[in-house]
Order: sequence, then structure tokens, then C-alpha cells
Amino acid sequence: VVYAIIVNKYYHLSSDYEPDDLATISTKYSWGTLGSQKVRQEAYDAYIEMHQAAQAEANIYLMVNSSYRKYSDQERVYNELTKAYGPNYDVAKPGFSEHQTGLVVDIAAGSTSTFKNSKEAKWIMQNAHKYGFIFRYSSDKIKITGYNEPAHFRYVGDIAKEIYEKNITFE
Repeated sequence: VVYAIIVNKYYHLSSDYEPDDLATISTKYSWGTLGSQKVRQEAYDAYIEMHQAAQAEANIYLMVNSSYRKYSDQERVYNELTKAYGPNYDVAKPGFSEHQTGLVVDIAAGSTSTFKNSKEAKWIMQNAHKYGFIFRYSSDKIKITGYNEPAHFRYVGDIAKEIYEKNITFE
């Protein structure tokens, strides 16, 4: 199983790419209706461990706000956002979104409306790598990644610890 697949503004997935091991995220761990949030099974198992640790250690709930999107879903999101905010709005084109890998969870904070200043963000930034996740798009690495998304966490498995410790990007 390859979790080190690179998808960004330069490397894309085909329109028919869809993981074959998607698991439905329970509404206990995600916003939305039952079945609306999905992620690859290994990432889901790791996310549940991380969620439980956050609750036990810090009394916080890490809720998934967004996860897997098939190509056509990203196409809809891209069209809606560029129509609303203009063609230069910073949103991934269809095929160029990590969400299509099934390895991404965008986390919502229960305590504040701004994730990056929340206690959830502080905890997950210090602990995500222990569960195979990396903070993917930090503001200080925009020149490398092309994005600034404070709530975007990518499952990469065992290499998460090295990425975290070296303070490098996934690229």
C-alpha cells in the first residue's frame, strides 16, 4: 500500500482514481450526515486512535469537517468557489486535490470558529505525527506547497514522524 503518493498543484490523479478501501467515518467523529465522510481504512483506524487520545489527554474532540472527495466532487467545489470568489481563488483543481487520495481529514474545532487558534489545533500540531498524520499546508511553507490550509491533515503512515521532526514538507 502506497501512502506516500504526491498530489499537489503539479502532480495529479486521473479522473477515475478512487481508493478501493474507503471506510465511512462515523458521525461520532465527523460532521455531516451518515455516510457523507469517507477515508481509507488505515487512515480511519489511525484517526480514531488520535481522536481517542485527544479526548483522553486534552478533553477535546477532533471532528472531521471534510475528507475524501471523488474527482467530480472536487470539480463541483472548484467551480462553486471560483465562481463565488473569482478565478484566482486558491482552491485545488479537480485531480489536483489530496482529498481524492482518501488520505486527508480536515479537522474542525469545537471550541472556536478559527481552527488554527484553537486548543484542538495546538494538540494536533504536537501529536498528529504519532498517529501517521502530518500537518500538510502551513503558512510558512506556502512557497513549497502552494497552499495554506490550517486544518488539513494528511495520513502518510510511518514517515510522519520524520517529516515532523525535520520540520519539512511532504514534497
